Amino acid sequence: MNIYPAIDLHAGECVRLYQGRYDQVTVYEKNPLAVAQSFAAQGAKVLHVVDLDGAKQGKPVHAELIMAIAQETNLQLQTGGGLRTKEQIEILLKGGVKRVILGSIALSQASEVKTWIQEFGGDAIVLALDIRMNEAQLPYVAVHGWQKESATTLWQCLDDYQTAGLQHVLCTDIQCDGTLMGPNFSLYRECLQRYPHIQFQASGGISSLADLRQLSELAIDSVIVGKALYENKFSLREALAEVKSC
Repeated sequence: MNIYPAIDLHAGECVRLYQGRYDQVTVYEKNPLAVAQSFAAQGAKVLHVVDLDGAKQGKPVHAELIMAIAQETNLQLQTGGGLRTKEQIEILLKGGVKRVILGSIALSQASEVKTWIQEFGGDAIVLALDIRMNEAQLPYVAVHGWQKESATTLWQCLDDYQTAGLQHVLCTDIQCDGTLMGPNFSLYRECLQRYPHIQFQASGGISSLADLRQLSELAIDSVIVGKALYENKFSLREALAEVKSC
């Protein structure tokens, strides 16, 4: 299982939001490049970077900073936030980014996103499907930086992409994100059962090495770890060792 330490960018700083709320921001570091270099020094090979301002504004804001991190650390970056055009994707991929993350646009412009998956290749694009469980425990996809709900379930969205060559899906339970209360294991278990050919990335609520071990035992492909690292619940070096021992 891959562990992606997370850097969320807001106003050029490394921050975390609580359950996606822009009115609940915690600034952890003012120099994101230094944070990335620290992760690399602890053994990271991959890095997850989100342009929060881009997600909110609907256009990339921190592309130059993100490409600088990719070029100066040699980490394999996946990044997203406000990407809306083929040209924006090309700039990042040519600038050293390994994969781009597409969120709301996966629902609003599905036919275009399917074309991009085919053009750039399934390994170059991650669909970020952020969900909220309803009272019937159905996962509904949220859009526009988690600020709006869609009428589409996670299963409907993934079914729609079955013929597009989709390989990577980042799934976040918003109600777990930033809470340090543990991830939604049952959601990921169902994802893997329904779509065994997709490489799923788990995100939201990771709070302990035990959470990482349990996700690894589920055979999830990757996990995004953010707040737990910044709140010193465990170090990235410890997390990598834990997963390696599974």
